Amino acid sequence: QVQLVDSGGGLVQSGGSLRLSCVSSGIAVGITRMGWDRQVPGKQRELVVSIVVIGGGTMYADSVKGRFTVSRDGAKNTLYLQMNSLKPEDTAVYYCNAVRGPASINYWGQGTQVTVAS
Repeated sequence: QVQLVDSGGGLVQSGGSLRLSCVSSGIAVGITRMGWDRQVPGKQRELVVSIVVIGGGTMYADSVKGRFTVSRDGAKNTLYLQMNSLKPEDTAVYYCNAVRGPASINYWGQGTQVTVAS
């Protein structure tokens, strides 16, 4: 099992910044990708960013390119999402995600609320 605990959300003014963190524990062997998704009530969860664990390749949603940056600290088993130039449309619950093994089993954090006031 993989446990993910995400944190760092909050209320920020438009144009502001936040940094989300996701600490992973448990059986981390075999994790191939990690990333962040977000969901607004009544809408489908959408990918924000995905990062390949070996190699570090990233894929960002067009809506966040140039504003959000994902990074990993392997020694701390922590994934970060630096969010700059936040917009009201970035308001959502953000979920950390990890994908493990050839069967691509998904694990999720509990979610952290990000609210951007206009």
